[in-house]
Amino acid sequence: MNSIIDKNDFDLNRYLREQKTKVESILGKVMPNEDVRPTDLHKAMRYAAFTGGKRIRPILCMAACKAICGSNTDAIYPAMAIEILHTYTLVHDDLPSMDDDEERRGKPTVHIVYGEANAVLTGDALQALAFELIANSNTTPAQTVMLIKELATAAGSQGVVGGQVEDLAAIGQSDKELIHWIHLHKTADLFYAATRMGGIAANANDTELTALGKYGQSLGLAFQIIDDILDDEPGNNVATTEETETETTCLAVHTAVEAKVLASEYINTALAALKVLPQENIEPLNAIAAFVIERTI
Repeated sequence: MNSIIDKNDFDLNRYLREQKTKVESILGKVMPNEDVRPTDLHKAMRYAAFTGGKRIRPILCMAACKAICGSNTDAIYPAMAIEILHTYTLVHDDLPSMDDDEERRGKPTVHIVYGEANAVLTGDALQALAFELIANSNTTPAQTVMLIKELATAAGSQGVVGGQVEDLAAIGQSDKELIHWIHLHKTADLFYAATRMGGIAANANDTELTALGKYGQSLGLAFQIIDDILDDEPGNNVATTEETETETTCLAVHTAVEAKVLASEYINTALAALKVLPQENIEPLNAIAAFVIERTI
């Protein structure tokens, strides 16, 4: 791999741990309390949000914000919104009418614990909460509108929902263009939205937003490819993907070696996009790209 990742002394593991702790602390505060009626719904929402995961999307959102303006404060609510919307997609993906999964991250899925109808409503409520959080962001009205549009576009028929529809229809197919389209929309669109939303919160200019979007999209495509490779490893009976459980794997159209090369190309594209940004605070974004291509879980 001809990577342009610059190894340095940045402690990514510590950074990810600290940021994950921060994300989960804030999530605990913005989610409805379990003792608030309807209690079963709120219990299910919190259950869905706290079943694990790397929290990579909200971390990316806050890192993108800091890369532009030196602080991630204004990206906190957008970051929570992207994570909560992502959680809704997982709840719905797991339903019997979708992927029909009984476990996620080693725990029973929401519809197993709370029933199928409540799982549908849990996903609906999480999606609504995501947009409520954006409305409560510490951003200008113009920025808030941009954030809402960004998240809605990533979530809709040309985003995650569209990717899921095509995914359901494509099981067993071996078409490079189709699989790329599914991965682009089902996975990469939320990475794209996460980084752009961080930039919007930081009042990034058009050039910076374009760069952040390119970084996020390329990173998301690489992330999905590495998931597919890890899922295919011997002895891996449970999907290692923390986010997306797709039946349309890139290994249907590429060898593992070819797929790893493709992922490396996406990572290099992502890193190259960062070169137009202010360089003082981009270490986390650079290091996350290295993490995506090198991770083993």
